[in-house]
Amino acid sequence: MDALFGRGSSNEASSASALKVVNCPSQELAKTNKAFVSASDFSRIGPYAEMGDRVFMTDVSSEIADGSVGLNSAQRAQLRVSVGDVIRWASYEPPSREFDCVGMTIELEFTRPGMAAELTGRNQHEAVEAEALTSVLRRTFSSQVFTVGQKAAVEYCGKNYFITINHLVVEGAREGVQSMRGMFTPSTTVVYEAMASSGIKILGQKATVMNTGLFKSKDFSFSKLGIGGLDKQFEDIFRRAFSSRIFPQSVVQRLGIQHVKGMLLHGPPGTGKTLIARQIGKMLNGKEPKIVNGPEIMSKYVGQSEENIRKLFGDAEDEFKARGDDSELHIIIFDEIDAICKARGSVNSGTGVHDSIVNQLLTKIDGVDALNNILLIGMTNRKDMLDEAMLRPGRLEVHIEIGLPDESGRIQILNIHSNKMTENKFLGADVDLAELAKRTGNFSGAEIEGLVKSAVSFALTRQVDMNDIGATIEEENIKVTMADFELALLEVKPAFGASTDQFERCMLNGMISYGEKYEKLVSTMQSLIEQVRVSERTPMLTCLLEGNAGSGKSALAAALALKSAFPFMKLLTSDGFVGASEAAKCQALAKLFDDAYKSPLSLIVLDDIERLLEYVSIGPRFSNVVLQALLVLLKRQPPQGRKLLVIGTTSLPLVFEEMGLNAAFNVSLHVPELSPSEAAGVLSHIGAFSADDLPSACQALQALAGERIAIKKLFMLLEMARHGKAHEDDMSDAANADEPVALERWVACLRDLAQ
Repeated sequence: MDALFGRGSSNEASSASALKVVNCPSQELAKTNKAFVSASDFSRIGPYAEMGDRVFMTDVSSEIADGSVGLNSAQRAQLRVSVGDVIRWASYEPPSREFDCVGMTIELEFTRPGMAAELTGRNQHEAVEAEALTSVLRRTFSSQVFTVGQKAAVEYCGKNYFITINHLVVEGAREGVQSMRGMFTPSTTVVYEAMASSGIKILGQKATVMNTGLFKSKDFSFSKLGIGGLDKQFEDIFRRAFSSRIFPQSVVQRLGIQHVKGMLLHGPPGTGKTLIARQIGKMLNGKEPKIVNGPEIMSKYVGQSEENIRKLFGDAEDEFKARGDDSELHIIIFDEIDAICKARGSVNSGTGVHDSIVNQLLTKIDGVDALNNILLIGMTNRKDMLDEAMLRPGRLEVHIEIGLPDESGRIQILNIHSNKMTENKFLGADVDLAELAKRTGNFSGAEIEGLVKSAVSFALTRQVDMNDIGATIEEENIKVTMADFELALLEVKPAFGASTDQFERCMLNGMISYGEKYEKLVSTMQSLIEQVRVSERTPMLTCLLEGNAGSGKSALAAALALKSAFPFMKLLTSDGFVGASEAAKCQALAKLFDDAYKSPLSLIVLDDIERLLEYVSIGPRFSNVVLQALLVLLKRQPPQGRKLLVIGTTSLPLVFEEMGLNAAFNVSLHVPELSPSEAAGVLSHIGAFSADDLPSACQALQALAGERIAIKKLFMLLEMARHGKAHEDDMSDAANADEPVALERWVACLRDLAQ
């Protein structure tokens, strides 16, 4: 404090850089916010004087003696000096550029203590017209220099007020840099703030959008925050949750709306829900967001879980009581909110704790004493588990789906995770991020990060000698190349991707064109695939492949699925449901379709549907619960912007017709067995017999197998003849697997099966 002022003799007061503090010459002059000096001192000081951390415009008064400065009580309070103290000064020259205030946020209060309490006690307020008060300020304070936090007295309509500068924006200031000082001009836009307890109500304030301090920066690019592919989602978040909060509260009141109090971020795991919530907290000024993991709320003590909920809102309640609508925004982030907000009545614990927690949370968000200074952000990948009351307007009303990134989003994410490698010249010149983005369809943000980590691990391992791990590694030799990403693509698979391995196992013998019927069938299926891919009027298409067992339905569906190259492809068979209950099957079906809806283009193959339904002809018996679930799912349209193709296979088309399942499929195609000529074509194509033996082999097949044979049975017969006991001694499987089958072994095998 000695550096600012001192108490001393008149010799000190008359020094070149110090003045003695005296009262302002008059009450009227006290409302000008000027510092008054003598004419001789004014010639030394100039029009502006810097005292402490404040800059005052100076003026001449005949009542002020040489070596003194007249300050009003508000000025003395800010400088922490009293009448008779000595204060140091310095001439101040305002910058010629980028110093004029474009906008200013001012808090208004009465100068007389107790007046606000009197008005609020009588439930009254003093109305202040914003435009009229701004005219007074422009007339009184034009060309004065203000500092953030500075207080000044002003008269308006016969009453005295204090104004406090809370925030100011200077023309030409760099984006994201807080301005602390600027010059008030006739063109400065003023936004007024008045606490609920001040007894003042601002009227007629125009909607002026300026960075009032809610955000630390005007730059809302998620890429700079380490999040890619979610610009559209953030636009929705900003529009719904924050756009009303950057306007003055008086404007919001005149619009007759309430701020959004909650939003729900939902979507598949790894898409960036938690990361978004965490970065929103970093972007905002003021209170640090409270991040709560859902299970942390639970307690074994009676009533403690509800108390934990109340504590989360305690700070917001205290500030709202003190400052009303002018209180800062309090953000509460609930990760895995489905852990505590399950649908009431769905948890049979006997204690009812889950229901009580939901009730307590609903009361705090939108109850009788609801707050207007909170924003609750919930995150879950199980939106279906939440209580419906939580999702209505006034509570978690903004539902933002954080889905799988598209191609441009994947490029952003790849750039984010490879940026450091590029800067430090570790990324190889052959790495094509655009090509990687094309090949990573249905990868989530977390999976793309895992892909980059995997590629880096391959690059680092190349530099390590496993026989001498402690050997020195040359950093400049580390390069992450496209070959590393190729290996990483084989290692990292998306959870919502294509099950290519399953489809490939369905066609071990490959796909062989056996004639015109096959080509027609394939052409029809390919046209259906293209219809789903390009048509805007076909969001969902279902196709049933029916035919006798072994006719190649599963192999055909698998081949078409692989050729379609849809980003999401799944094969559902009865193999994984041995001994499973009806409820488990229904849940698996529902989850499969829900997963498909998360991808823009999906294909599902339901293989051998009668086995899923547990159908047997004795009785007959089948699972009606699974049947009804399947009927519902096959008719349910996917969400807007998503497309789905479902291919089913069955060997019992007549039974399906009786069940009503045939009608659930848009298209039904018959997959026939092979005729003798078609079977001959297949045998010729694969070179199963020599040219001389082929006619005899086909005649033997027709004589013993009949006019029709399933292609699966045909391949089985060939393998039996090729690896039968008759040639164990003179044939090696590995060496002769592709050699022509001996005619005598073929005939013998057919006769054995015919007996």
